Amino acid sequence: MKKQYDLNRDSFQLMNNEPFFAGLFRRLDRKATTAIPTAGVHLNPDTLRFELLYNPEFFGGLPREQRLDILKHEGYHIVFGHCTTRRPAEEQHMQWNIACDLAINSFLDDLPEGCCKAGHGRFEDQPPFKAAEWYFQELEKKKKENQKSQDSEDQEGESSPDGSSGGSGSDGSGESSENKDNNQTVEEQFDSHDGWNEASLSEAEKEIAKERLRDAVKEAATEAGESRNWGSVPSTIRENIKKEYLQTYVNWRTVLRWFIQTSQPAHKTNSIKRLNRRYPWVHPGTKTTRTAKIAISIDQSGSVSTTMLQAFYAELGKLAKLASFTVIPFDSEVFEDGIHEWKKGESKAWKRYCHGGTDFDAPTKLVNEDKKFDAHIVLTDLCAPKPKKSRCPRMWITTEYYARRPYFQTSERIISIPDRDC
Repeated sequence: MKKQYDLNRDSFQLMNNEPFFAGLFRRLDRKATTAIPTAGVHLNPDTLRFELLYNPEFFGGLPREQRLDILKHEGYHIVFGHCTTRRPAEEQHMQWNIACDLAINSFLDDLPEGCCKAGHGRFEDQPPFKAAEWYFQELEKKKKENQKSQDSEDQEGESSPDGSSGGSGSDGSGESSENKDNNQTVEEQFDSHDGWNEASLSEAEKEIAKERLRDAVKEAATEAGESRNWGSVPSTIRENIKKEYLQTYVNWRTVLRWFIQTSQPAHKTNSIKRLNRRYPWVHPGTKTTRTAKIAISIDQSGSVSTTMLQAFYAELGKLAKLASFTVIPFDSEVFEDGIHEWKKGESKAWKRYCHGGTDFDAPTKLVNEDKKFDAHIVLTDLCAPKPKKSRCPRMWITTEYYARRPYFQTSERIISIPDRDC
């Protein structure tokens, strides 16, 4: 009888030898389950968080070196963005899954025997250390060439003297070469790639899960960088992680969308008239009675540049596809005649209403007194004293230059727009 495996058995080994992966998995929910044959990173549609799932029976029969490489394999799926990248069409999923594994396994030497690896087995003609997109294109090209060869052989068989085509496969077995390749691919792709893009979730919910996963990688990378111990992570991957996750500025467009979506209150009630997306005909569906009310205050003092205002208004046009919000222009006071609602689906031209000094208490007071607002976003150069406390979540948008030179310190989220955009 195989000994039941517990992931904690390898936690100490990970912390000592693989601190980056240990830090990453510490920030994910880890669950033992026999619902999958091996292991995988899955998106939980209820919590909007990615989880590390592993089959304790499968892991219990492996030596430690192979267990650790499988865990690193799952970690690389996260680092390379395979879990959050938009997947190709249904008929191409198998090719994409195997391409992701080929991109990872060149960095791992102790995987279980038979795993797909560039330069080995039926992938002997594939060079190692390429990106998943590169392998995907090569596999698609090879698939088309095989299909073309198969079609040619079928035509020759139909025109043979005895009228026999030799079956649907080139070896006369009745099984096509494509089906054989697919069956072999399933065996070589040892981990589960299901659950990366939960079909029942909206794009906004997927964006939330994606940002949470990015935060986990960023925090793990920060810890590894500060301790100067990345374990076995190659230098090329370390540099990519630093560039992708530890860049000096944040992709404010993505984070801004995330901020708005996570600020929406979950006012949901059961409804027998709506189908439950996960359990139809078993549990009632839900309906949302209201969405978040977002206040967006735009600092229009003389020190805020025109290009900065133009960049922000351009992004508001994209955000209007997600939600409605109230625009509040201000300088040393709120310009009340300029307050307007930007409704979902609308497009508007940018406009400057005032050019005076800056007082953040003015828009904060308005939002605090108007109880309808659930979140507050402020576009500014931060060149004014720290404002009073906000009743609802507040976030600041500024440029890289001003983010490095804030007039006041705050624990609230500050997003910097690249200087080149302004």
